[in-house]
Amino acid sequence: MLGAKVGVFAYWLGQTLLAINHEARIVGQVALLLLSGPAMRSHGLSPLLIGLMLLAGCAANPVVPNTVQPQLVAPYQLDSGDQLRVIVFGQPDLTNTYIVDQAGMISMPLIGSVPARGRTTQQIEGSVAAALRNGFIRDPDVAVEVDRYRPFFAMGEVAAGGQYPFVPGLTVQQAIAVAGGFTPRADKMTVQVTRSIDGVVETATLRMSDPVLPGDTLYVRERLF
Repeated sequence: MLGAKVGVFAYWLGQTLLAINHEARIVGQVALLLLSGPAMRSHGLSPLLIGLMLLAGCAANPVVPNTVQPQLVAPYQLDSGDQLRVIVFGQPDLTNTYIVDQAGMISMPLIGSVPARGRTTQQIEGSVAAALRNGFIRDPDVAVEVDRYRPFFAMGEVAAGGQYPFVPGLTVQQAIAVAGGFTPRADKMTVQVTRSIDGVVETATLRMSDPVLPGDTLYVRERLF
């Protein structure tokens, strides 16, 4: 009797927490099938045992690792594919748009290559001004802004996977909509993201309301059932 009561409680709790992440949902879905399927009726599988399976699944890793969250509030770090608008006041020949190349550099007249990968626009302003001050312009006034962000990528169970332009404020749900929406087989609860953080590639599971960053690769898994 006690085992049955614990199993019922675990069943309810598992139903409530199945959306925590992908791994928890897989365990939960299997356990729910066992609770309602012929194996339970024919072989009398313990509700306590199956309930514990649900709880174990729900205790899996957190949805968004702490290593990902600081990127949402930290100053934006540039990388290959970002297009910058560099304004040197009073110098129309230097004022232009420059793309961060595969080496992580922008190339400007007079001063040549300027490192950009992993740096902020404010840091680029300082580097460009310092280089121009070194024998070219006595007191340069430089402003740098992102003219166009590098794209994000959508893969897996989306209608039209590929590369798409990034716009500030984009969420996972909006990014999936841009990629044509989910396929009928898609897991619609969470999406896996691969993101470069301080030069290290990290993988995490995001909710539909979580923000997308430039350069993110989103992967939608196929649902188990």
